[in-house]
Amino acid sequence: MALRVYFSILSIAVFALSTSANNYSTKFGYAGPNGPEKWGSLSPSFLACSKGKAQSPVDLAKADVVWNKQLKSLDKHYLPTNATLVNNKFNLGVHFEGKVGDINIDGKNYSLKQLHWHSPSEHRANGRIHDAELHLVHLTEDNNYTTVLAVLYKLGDADPIISKIEDKLIELEKQNLAGHKDVQIALGTFDLNEINKRTHRYYRYVGSLTTPPCKEGITWNILGKVRTLSKKQLELLKAPLDPECKHNARPIQPLNGRKIEMYYKPKHA
Repeated sequence: MALRVYFSILSIAVFALSTSANNYSTKFGYAGPNGPEKWGSLSPSFLACSKGKAQSPVDLAKADVVWNKQLKSLDKHYLPTNATLVNNKFNLGVHFEGKVGDINIDGKNYSLKQLHWHSPSEHRANGRIHDAELHLVHLTEDNNYTTVLAVLYKLGDADPIISKIEDKLIELEKQNLAGHKDVQIALGTFDLNEINKRTHRYYRYVGSLTTPPCKEGITWNILGKVRTLSKKQLELLKAPLDPECKHNARPIQPLNGRKIEMYYKPKHA
């Protein structure tokens, strides 16, 4: 299913590996006194969460989307590599141990470092909230620039990517119920071949991390194809998280004059 204009990020110990800021000692959540509306006041390092003018996520509203014919195809060539499943407490992530693959954006090469899920989706599709969202986090070699590929999910057939690690997700939930919170589970070789398929439509804008410190200057690429995941898979992604983080989607942020660019190339063009 295409997301059309008319629409019918081991715990994270190094900031450079994530769109999340788990290396900060300040606790944040998605409800209560540490919820998103309070993030900016939890630490001086989180000030951008309340004062930033180019924050994420956003709504991919039809009126704010422009077709940019100069955008290039997102060519992805991810290779199978060893990975580790990590309970970050505010999301579940997969960290890669070796070279996974690069994408090139505006002349810069970005290497895939980790991926993680949010539920429900953080970005909206012309107001619609999807059931989950996958973030694939890439960094330049000097770690100065970050780009994220985002994939929206709706409930339906099981997702092949998540299916590969379902048994490990079940193991992670058991460890969590046994009181083991900082759990890392080796996945062996993890293959992202499903994501390598050519993208015929995507949306790009410059925003921020969606968790503290909400650093800006992040290039977002939201893929147009909406994937499916099963209800069981969605529950497995939520189960080990802290209670206040089971609904781990930051509210929509204002565009403040930003435009969202769309790449579109028909399948048979």
